[in-house]
Order: sequence, then C-alpha cells, then structure tokens
Amino acid sequence: MAIFRGEGHAEVVLTAGNPYGSRTLVVERDELSSVAYLCSPDGRVHGAVWLANHREAAEAVDLTRINQGLPPLMPRANTRHPSGRRPLGDLTALWFEEGDGVTLYENDELLAVIPGWADMSRGMPGYARDALGETPFAWSLEEALEGLQPRVGNARSYWQWRHSEGSWASFQQFVMGHLDRAVGPAGRYWDASGERLPTVGITERPPHGSRGFTVLSTVGMSCQRMPTVEQWIDRPDAYARIELAVATHDDPREAALLLVWLAQYPWHSVTWLGHGHTAKWYHEPATFPLGAQYSGVLMLADAPEMPDMSGFVFGGEAVRWLWLVPVTTEALSANNTI
Repeated sequence: MAIFRGEGHAEVVLTAGNPYGSRTLVVERDELSSVAYLCSPDGRVHGAVWLANHREAAEAVDLTRINQGLPPLMPRANTRHPSGRRPLGDLTALWFEEGDGVTLYENDELLAVIPGWADMSRGMPGYARDALGETPFAWSLEEALEGLQPRVGNARSYWQWRHSEGSWASFQQFVMGHLDRAVGPAGRYWDASGERLPTVGITERPPHGSRGFTVLSTVGMSCQRMPTVEQWIDRPDAYARIELAVATHDDPREAALLLVWLAQYPWHSVTWLGHGHTAKWYHEPATFPLGAQYSGVLMLADAPEMPDMSGFVFGGEAVRWLWLVPVTTEALSANNTI
C-alpha cells in the first residue's frame, strides 16, 4: 500500500518531536479529513493513522485522494461519525518512554496511538478513537485499549517523574551506590550525553581488592527502556533496561570512548542492544580505542572473569549489564552487526 503523504495541499496542525530526536509526530488535515504520521528524521513514515472525516463518508475508499497524497477519507462502515465531525480541537502528544511510539490527545481525551510496532507495509497503521474495525488507515482504539492502556499510563507516569526536580540526581545516586557495592569505589566521572537525551554518564572504577583492572560503566541508559525490544523478545521487561561496561588495563579514557559511542545509540537509532549483539566501530579501524587489530565489540551479559553487577532494578524491571568485548573484522562479519 502507498503511504498517503507527500503531495496535495494538506495543512500541518501539529508537529511534535520525541525527547530523543529520533521520531516526529505530524498531524495534517484538509477540509475533508485529518491524519497523523510517525516519521523519522529522514522523512520516512513508520505509522500513519487516520483521525477523522470532516464530511459525509463514502461507501468505498477514495483512491484519488490517496494517489494525490491527501489524508484519506474513512469509508462509512469504519467510522463512528459517518456524517463527519468538526475539525480537531486542541492536540497534544505524549511519547512512550522508549520514544518509538506516541499517543495523541484531543482536548485531553485520548484520540489515537501510534505504537512502535506500527508498520504501514504490514497493514498496521495505528489506533484511532473514531475508527471501527481494522482498515489500512486505522484500527479501532477501543478494541485495543485494554492492552494499550498500561503503556499509555506508564508513559504519563514516567515523563511526570522524569521532568520532576531531582529525578535524574536520585537515579544517578542509586546506580552509583549499586556499583560501589558491586565493583568498588568510584574514580572519575564523565558526561556522555552532551545536550541530548537520554542523559548518560560514565563512571570509572579503578582496580580494587583482587581485581587488577579498571571497570568503566555507563550510568543512565537504564533510566529509560530501549525501543523495539518487544518486537523481538517475548519477555521485554527482562531485556529493555541495560547499562554497558568495559574492562581495561590501559588508559581508562580510551576505553571510555566505546561507552560514549554506544550510550545513546538505542534511542537515537530506535533499536536495542542485547547479549550477543555486535557493533562495528564507526571510525577508521586505526582509531579503535582498544587496539587497531580490532574493528568493533561483542556485547555479553555474562563475560568471563568480569564482576557480577546484577541486582539493580528500576521501574520494576531488572537492569542487565552488557560487557563490551573487542572483536576483529572476521568476528563482526559472522554476526548481525549494527
């Protein structure tokens, strides 16, 4: 099915980006109908959900409008307002914690949901309040609300907490305290996020006790769930929150570059990182922080001879530490590499 956006003369009535800069919600309308799009920065449409007809519905789909890139008219049998309804009221967006899905409100009433698993190519456009049944333009929100309501509620609770005073400082303190107990006293601390969300730092843990090497860990990745996990894993609650770690006998500042590289990657690229995943170094091989003989990293949940850092829980979900192990080009070619 063709995406119904691009040409035509629709008016944009709302543009709202997610907190991570990786998705944008765009609501368009003309005198006949309104529609919402979930887009990536390159303009690709991931979900596109019809919102309302503003005139009498036809019995069948108007393909001419679609071919002109105009918002579609929902057929009579699939709209709660077959005679049409007034233009949309005040619109606001609420993003999922992961940033890959969004809810749309009209005058504080839930109007539509475009989840991270929306996919136009598979006939899953998103959910709309005024839709009946399942069509290529929208699925009924009412029929899906029992499953979606917890996600919507969690999103509202999460962002209320995240924007509250002291939320980041308290989270940071909990993670640092956990690492104090798991791997020993902290050394230096670096910011790995700059001006962009999610906020992530890097904590250095110098050799301690019988451990003769430095451990570096991210602090903040687990403060928000990773996107798309539920599309690949049956139990996303066990895999959606991670931190990354790396061990080194050399200058910790060099190894820390690996964490800076990957700390925000899931949210900016709308993907997830897990045990067994590999990542190819983004720059020239000679600049790889742990030696020019390597080209990337393998991520392991249980790396041999590394400290056990399990036991930290946030949002009711266990946090997994993934160790970054340097690997060669040959090893990368044998795996699915980001």
